[in-house]
Amino acid sequence: MSDTNTGQDGPHVEADAVVLDAKGLRALAHPVRVQLVGLLRKYGPSTATRLAERLGVNSGTASYHLRQLGAAGFVEEDTERGNARERWWRSVHRTTWFNDPELAEREPEAALAYQQSVAAIYTLRTQQTLNGLRTMPRAWRDTFDMSDWALRLTPEEAAALYRELTEVIARYRRDAPEAAAHAPEGAERVAVITQILPELDAPAAPSLPSGPQEAEGDPAS
Repeated sequence: MSDTNTGQDGPHVEADAVVLDAKGLRALAHPVRVQLVGLLRKYGPSTATRLAERLGVNSGTASYHLRQLGAAGFVEEDTERGNARERWWRSVHRTTWFNDPELAEREPEAALAYQQSVAAIYTLRTQQTLNGLRTMPRAWRDTFDMSDWALRLTPEEAAALYRELTEVIARYRRDAPEAAAHAPEGAERVAVITQILPELDAPAAPSLPSGPQEAEGDPAS
């Protein structure tokens, strides 16, 4: 998966981004479709057969989902590459934004299916990196990180944190299939995945004592 935002608005929504409406949300509420869009964004135009090989599905399944994505406006046929025997597809957008709380309320099942697909893909990508970590050059192994911090924030503070994180990320070079030719020597693709996870079922903070408390045990005589 590539460049998917399922939270709040960032500093700006890029011109090559798509903001999900109800039709788009329902079209992407399937893990294979989310992965197909991500592969086309990451590697550039491809065929159903090649995409199917990457996903481990049959070409008929990939073709069906590509046609559904095409009908919804997420992918389009690459007529410059295709021919009578082989259709090529390309992504229409570079990023996807899903940041409409009212839409999530109106389409709860589609919203949940889409978000669960994105979460599953993030988990898969992390596992794939872990599997290949030992064979990476030492310099890249040393950049790998999985961290989490427990914070106690108000909703407003959490929103501010999100904005600050996206502003930091926006300062760095975006990746696209054609970006490698213009990137500095040694630059590789790096996935930065942010997650702000409210944990409202966490135990409440203990109340402070209202006055002096006796220590446990027998009182002093």
